[in-house]
Amino acid sequence: MTDSRIVCSTTLSLLLLALIGHPLAFAQPRFLRYKCVDGGYNNRTTDGAAYKANLNHLFSTLTTDHQIDYGFYNFSYGAGENRANVIGLCRGDISVETCRKCLNDSTDLLPVRCPTQREAIGWHENCMLRYSDRPILGSMELSPSILVGHPFNASNPEGFTQAARKLILSLIDQASAGDSRVKFSTGNITLPNLPTIYAFAQCTPDLSQRQCNECFVGALPKIHECCDGKLEARVLTPSCQFRYGAYSVTQSPPSTSLLPSPVPPLLNKSTHHGNKNKTSETFIAVVVPIALVVVLSLTIIIYMGLRKSSPKPDEEESTGPTEEETTTMGLLQFDFDSIKMATDEFSDENKVGEGGFGSVYKGKLPNGRIVAVKRLSQASRQGVIEFKNELLLVSKLHHRNLVKLLGFSFKENEKSLIYEFLYNGSLQNFIFDPLKRQSLDWATRYKIIEDIVRGLIYLHEDSRIKIIHRNLKASNILLDVEMNAKISDFGIARLFASEQTQTNTSTIIGTCGYMAPEYIRHGYLSSKSDVFSFGVLLLEIVTGQKNNRILSNVDNIEDPLISYAWRNWREGTPLNIVDPSIEVQREIRNKVTRCIHIGLLCIQEKVDERPKMTTVLLMLNGDLTNFPNPSQPSFFMNDRTQHNRS
Repeated sequence: MTDSRIVCSTTLSLLLLALIGHPLAFAQPRFLRYKCVDGGYNNRTTDGAAYKANLNHLFSTLTTDHQIDYGFYNFSYGAGENRANVIGLCRGDISVETCRKCLNDSTDLLPVRCPTQREAIGWHENCMLRYSDRPILGSMELSPSILVGHPFNASNPEGFTQAARKLILSLIDQASAGDSRVKFSTGNITLPNLPTIYAFAQCTPDLSQRQCNECFVGALPKIHECCDGKLEARVLTPSCQFRYGAYSVTQSPPSTSLLPSPVPPLLNKSTHHGNKNKTSETFIAVVVPIALVVVLSLTIIIYMGLRKSSPKPDEEESTGPTEEETTTMGLLQFDFDSIKMATDEFSDENKVGEGGFGSVYKGKLPNGRIVAVKRLSQASRQGVIEFKNELLLVSKLHHRNLVKLLGFSFKENEKSLIYEFLYNGSLQNFIFDPLKRQSLDWATRYKIIEDIVRGLIYLHEDSRIKIIHRNLKASNILLDVEMNAKISDFGIARLFASEQTQTNTSTIIGTCGYMAPEYIRHGYLSSKSDVFSFGVLLLEIVTGQKNNRILSNVDNIEDPLISYAWRNWREGTPLNIVDPSIEVQREIRNKVTRCIHIGLLCIQEKVDERPKMTTVLLMLNGDLTNFPNPSQPSFFMNDRTQHNRS
């Protein structure tokens, strides 16, 4: 009799819900809820029109990549403060077609609802769309949130809510354990004197397992704010959502869905009667929750114990970045087999470069995009550290003069970084090749120099994090099809605190010929270490000659190129060192001389006498007319040493 009343009450409530057109009853071609986050374009100093154009570009292309068939879209477009970031997430139990339609409808509707805001989020029945002018990928956020409750209470409000919470708790671990494509789980629970309750839980796949868990744990208490005793509830946050109700709140997963297997019912309602049935019900109601708590507690204790006893990174070779690290970077994890196929199994024909810790290959992704794949040498333990360092640092850097990291791949002992492909390769291939460097006229070289300067200014001063590159050299400057220069290879770069100016290190890593004297001799590392490397690189670009350092010990170091440049400067013949393939006409003599002057200032022995990169840019642009005179640079070859230069 009790069960009949519950079913009747529930059915009546759902019929009334449908009659009044509640958004949870039927899928509507509009947003379930939305939030316009910030105060509008007029409250920002950046260009609203430029940002809106970038956003519209993303909206028009969001669902056009048909390689994405798992319902999670994340893209960025534009540069600087006008860069637009968009995330689209579909429920894990709907078809690809339904997903794309939902997101396409959302890109039409959300800008109308939030016409002046640079950040907004909308939750549709089947999908979520979110955009912002700040990085949002990999960031766990609980605000803004939307709470949607059924207008009617269950016949046993307290028991219904407790059962629903228990069901959601059982779904969290499975949803959180999903991969970088889908984090979604469904299930149901049937308890005595209650209707069957159905639920799903989902978080954005860019979150780590820990972040996903934290999101659900933070969202779960919100039930008390809106929905205690309600027949249905839905909690929506930017990073996770869950929904439960007294009828199925999910759809049958399509054949192409990546949805994990549903969670089996926690408890099945008994069909027996009598005292035996009551005893078993009491046993289940009391013992099972206790058992679940005990098992969960033991799991947490064992997990924390294993983490505590695990070797530290410097004690054991790591297999790759942790899930927390990779997901907070906002990068795409590529399947290793697809990378292997893209590079024709890392064939020699596709090899475009080789370094101390691995090789670089040209690859073609299934969507036709050409990429550069930096494959870590399996025999290199130091390379593992480089891999993680480069992955963690470059993911935080976005500048037109830095090579763009697209993602990563690791499988057991195979680790790769996937970069944008730059068709003209490295600067080294041009300036040190007798034939190719003839194609580098002065205007092109000057532009390359400016690009490098702007990239270093971003690393040292303008980015969210302060980076010392430590390995600036010609082979790490890559050129795109328009000969724009981009700094690459951050494997040994160092992260500095915002106010930090220098540090000491006992590990001297870098390339002979580019390392500053204080770094080689004493391990002193600062942004002026990069300035020294830039000075050497600048002289190489001007002369077309490599700085082949002669090194017998740290107190007897000689740089033929530096010595050659200094002698001619001291003798008043700086133009003698210019690459013969450059025709030094009258109109460019001042610029060429200025670059040699700057190069010599950057390689001064005393750190304080080297200019900052912002000052270098002012010098290059002619905004500073009175330069200090350079003194004898470091690593200068003494006059008593014979030096013949071809």
